[in-house]
Amino acid sequence: MGSFAPDSWIAEPIRERSRPMRMRLELRAARAGAWYLLIAAVCAIVVTACGSAAAPGGSASGSPSASAQPAKISLDIKVSHGPGTAVKHWTLRCQPDGGTDPDPARACRVLLHAKNPFAPLQKGVMCPMIVVGTKEATVSGTWYGKPVNVTISQGGCWLSRWAEVGQIFN
Repeated sequence: MGSFAPDSWIAEPIRERSRPMRMRLELRAARAGAWYLLIAAVCAIVVTACGSAAAPGGSASGSPSASAQPAKISLDIKVSHGPGTAVKHWTLRCQPDGGTDPDPARACRVLLHAKNPFAPLQKGVMCPMIVVGTKEATVSGTWYGKPVNVTISQGGCWLSRWAEVGQIFN
């Protein structure tokens, strides 16, 4: 075995043909690709930032930009106090709050704290045979872009939902 000079550790073993040294070319291509990716990312950020800034004077039509935005929650609510009684009807919009509801801010707070208040009932679940009242609320519209069409009553399977959001139907 010969001497173990530090230079012999660094040098590659001698081969019949030398191995290709393409790492530098591939590294340059990778750096160039990264440069183009960086430029594309900066352009995307600039375009996004320019499009999301609200104009200080409102929209081009002269109305404030908040009213031009569609509401995230838009509901049509009809409440009946029992058979043969008059049906009360109002609308509710949340984010931004509005509609013909007497107190849309309070109603929106109640709905936003509820966990998925208009989800369909689970199948195969036993429901209590308890009826608290004769009120029945029919709600239709959109809930964060999803269509809503449900009737909630003061009893049975809907009892827990009524307890959670029923105060907006008064």
